[in-house]
Amino acid sequence: MSKKQDSFYFDNFLACADYACQASQLLDQALRAYDPAQIKERLDEMHKVEHAADDKKHELLHVLAHAFITPIEREDIILLGQNIDEVTDKIEDVLLRMYCNNVQTVRPDALELSGVVIRACEALKGMLEQFADFKRSKSLQEYIIRINTLEEEADQLFISSLRTLHTTCTDPLEVIVWREIYIYLEKCADACEHVADTVESVVMKNS
Repeated sequence: MSKKQDSFYFDNFLACADYACQASQLLDQALRAYDPAQIKERLDEMHKVEHAADDKKHELLHVLAHAFITPIEREDIILLGQNIDEVTDKIEDVLLRMYCNNVQTVRPDALELSGVVIRACEALKGMLEQFADFKRSKSLQEYIIRINTLEEEADQLFISSLRTLHTTCTDPLEVIVWREIYIYLEKCADACEHVADTVESVVMKNS
């Protein structure tokens, strides 16, 4: 297989990671300048990014279906494509929950979690920039570790956010709504870690 054909897969992974970064930025902007009257407009913007990411994933699967030789195992290409797409999906899910539940104000700890999601997506993109050269890259493992560390940070923020919610909020409906939003914010970081774990597995199998 030519290097150009090889690079298609890695370029596609990177492009999909860039959509995840765009989605994380859109989410953070929506939370920091939250306006209930504009949430549908924000959601429409987010869906455009999510739809573009889906198209990119389908492009990957179409090329893969007709490929004879691939740079890494076909199953790993499929899994990576799905896992990267899942990051964008989970980010959209956060905004979708806020829209469906008619959230009027944003709790401060949600902004902390959103900040972690942005950093995790940026680290994800950095990792995939190195992935094509995984046999020689000196920084790929550092990105994997960084993503794992950020996922742990998100876990701790999730726990503290839930604790604060249940000890300070007296409105049962608000507790239910924000518990769900926190869960989905934490799932965004989990999704980034799943990509990092898959990349690490590919490196181990091909080293």
